[in-house]
Amino acid sequence: MKFEVVEHEGRRYAEIIRAGTTVDKSVFFSPAGSSFQFGLLAHGRDFVEPAHYHPTIERKIDDLQQMFVVQKGVVAVDFFSDGGVRFHEVVLRVGDAILLIHGAHSVRVLEDMQCVSVKQGPFLGADRDKVEIGVQR
Repeated sequence: MKFEVVEHEGRRYAEIIRAGTTVDKSVFFSPAGSSFQFGLLAHGRDFVEPAHYHPTIERKIDDLQQMFVVQKGVVAVDFFSDGGVRFHEVVLRVGDAILLIHGAHSVRVLEDMQCVSVKQGPFLGADRDKVEIGVQR
């Protein structure tokens, strides 16, 4: 299984599921208490999930997580400490998926890309939902 975790100084920055990763049964990699659940669904032929809905339950979420899956191209994601020091790079290719959890990151497009992106809403505007940091070079 190709599942990776990016951690730094006790903080989980990201979870990555690489293209081609397969599982025999559904599995979620995120801790149960995480506000965004990241995993793979897998069922055998003729499986039918009963009709259902998800009830409205008030939840307190104080972080904004984002997940994307690369459909085309190559993308590098850089991770930064609170002081702006780059400590890790992950290169993503077609089919790779990443969940950005905590901490500072940047995205560099290495080859023209398109990604499916999912993040928690509502969107409050770039001025409230993004805080740029100074990066040490």
